[in-house]
Amino acid sequence: MRAVEDLGLIGAGPEERFDRITRLAQQVFGVGAAAVTLIDGRTQHHKSQYGRALEDGPRATGFCDHTIRNEGILVVEDATADERFSDFPSVTSGQIRFYAGYPLEAPGGHRVGALCVVHDRPRDFTDADRRMLAELASWAQREIDRAEELDRAGDVQRALLPRETLRLPGYDIAGLCLQSGAVGGDFFDWYTASDGEVGLTVGDVMGKGLQAAILMATVRAVMRAGSRVARPAEAIAAAAAALHDDLWRTDTLVTLCHARLRPADGLLRLADAGHGLTLMVRADGSVERTGRGGVPLGWPYDAEWPEHTLRLEPGDGVVIFSDGVLELYGGAQAAFREVAAVARTAGTADELVAHLGALAGALAVLPDDVTVVAVRRTA
Repeated sequence: MRAVEDLGLIGAGPEERFDRITRLAQQVFGVGAAAVTLIDGRTQHHKSQYGRALEDGPRATGFCDHTIRNEGILVVEDATADERFSDFPSVTSGQIRFYAGYPLEAPGGHRVGALCVVHDRPRDFTDADRRMLAELASWAQREIDRAEELDRAGDVQRALLPRETLRLPGYDIAGLCLQSGAVGGDFFDWYTASDGEVGLTVGDVMGKGLQAAILMATVRAVMRAGSRVARPAEAIAAAAAALHDDLWRTDTLVTLCHARLRPADGLLRLADAGHGLTLMVRADGSVERTGRGGVPLGWPYDAEWPEHTLRLEPGDGVVIFSDGVLELYGGAQAAFREVAAVARTAGTADELVAHLGALAGALAVLPDDVTVVAVRRTA
């Protein structure tokens, strides 16, 4: 079923916004378990459940498959006495005797799952119970609709990232931003300034969800507006001033690394606002963690951001990444060691970025946004 696949909820891991609904349903009805299920072509998946553990299983022997065939609530007070369900494995095993489910729809109107409650003994389900289940299902429905809105917001956010690789003679540049949810707070950007220098920015807005995404777009726009400011420290200071009230009112901090590369001689100037995740990897294999010293944007006190100057010689590279990369390796020390090792052995910046992307993609659930920008001087 394309409709349920488009939601992006199957396989995305547990989410508190659904878990709080099933938790409440289990407690309100006093049943063995409550669940939000999603049904694709073959399988009934449990997106959320509370109470006795319920296993995913074939659609053909799932109660919720019958629920989505009709518009209203399905109540089975004693499954052993109902020929539609009496031979289901969950019934013959004694796991389910009572079932009540209310269908949930994808934004296009296709029924794709249910909010259901189950018990291992028969029970009555009153009109008041039916109204309560319908009310809880409307809550779950709003969360599904919200997921669609988040997906659309995610499309917009991804459109704000660089769409094309920056082609720069004598340099190899690559970037990646993978969001842990539909939207996120990380971003990267690059551009060629009017003076011929290349601007590079990696940012991480504290928090997750729509608030972080909205602020991320704002920070990116402010940094882009400062592209005419040649000194990275001055650009960060200007952004901090412009964003201060917004960040203060939303109690948000933003970490940021902003750099300017002069292609002619490899001069790289950078300033860091609480980010601290920049590695300089020399052609001889030596590694230096650089660029630390400033506080995040949104810091409530006056601040200055020191500017660091490096020079990229042929074979040298610099890697700027977000703290989501730390999660991939289980901690800061391991991450710095492993990223440096990959940077030494990768033939190109693309290979380095692809390696980190594959590592993130192998996780069933990404714990945090993963962003990386790699620059290598080739000549």
